[in-house]
Amino acid sequence: MKKRKLGTSDLYISEIGLGCMSLGTDFSKAQAVIESALEEGINYFDTADLYDFGENEKIAGKALKNVREKVVIATKAGNRWTDTKLSWTWDPSKAYIKEAVKQSLKRLNTDYIDLYQLHGGTIEDNIDETIEAFEELKDEGYIKYYGISSIRPNVIREYAQKSSIVSVMMQYSILDRRPEEEALPLLHDKNISAVTRGTVAKGMLSDRMLEKATSKGYLDYSYEELEEVLPLLKEKLASTRSLAEVAIQYNLAHPAVASVVAGASTPEQIRENARAASSASLSPEEIDLIQSITKANKYDQHR
Repeated sequence: MKKRKLGTSDLYISEIGLGCMSLGTDFSKAQAVIESALEEGINYFDTADLYDFGENEKIAGKALKNVREKVVIATKAGNRWTDTKLSWTWDPSKAYIKEAVKQSLKRLNTDYIDLYQLHGGTIEDNIDETIEAFEELKDEGYIKYYGISSIRPNVIREYAQKSSIVSVMMQYSILDRRPEEEALPLLHDKNISAVTRGTVAKGMLSDRMLEKATSKGYLDYSYEELEEVLPLLKEKLASTRSLAEVAIQYNLAHPAVASVVAGASTPEQIRENARAASSASLSPEEIDLIQSITKANKYDQHR
């Protein structure tokens, strides 16, 4: 599988990454998925301390222990579970991040984290303090690089201007083209990589299409609009390959994108994702056609 450089770092990550959140808590099943990913050339594994109360990090760390130097492990911090574990609160403080990283290192059973990400963020945060925490963690050798996971243009803009982030994880797909307006051009200009999630739009950009839609529609698409757009995409662009392949190749076509992080709960899903990454790139004409069929979505003004 092809690899792309992550921002200004020395990390080269596979065009498809494994989003570990969907692995579940059965280690043997999770290990089978991770081993399939490694066989397909996937070297980028994304988890978070929030997933399954930290159990996800433990599973990922255990399954990747024997190949630790060959893989890129990314995790996230900033959300802390309440004592009841029924909800979590947002805490991007320096004190919390510097404590959270130590707990993640223990669960991952590793001496360092390749990419440590802020798991969210608002413009009201003390961003300078958060940046200071990540910079200190770099200096202390706990992490190699850091990034953020955010869909908020104003937050992305602040970190792109003030920090040395190498990546931004964001939702992006054929049906969610909001990042094209500002975020992706900004990141490309700053040599910061986008790592995308939500690429198949909750399954709607797959051969199941409307089966995965709800009566509420999706973002600014009504259900009636999805009834028109999804079959048209399938007809015009996915006659010789799956709609999911088209969706993944659309994201990979943007020069700011380094990797598409996709979840998988079975080895077969891993193989499908890998096939999508190795399928033919979209032509400029196909990209223009997709953009003529779909909306140039906009973020809410207050974001």
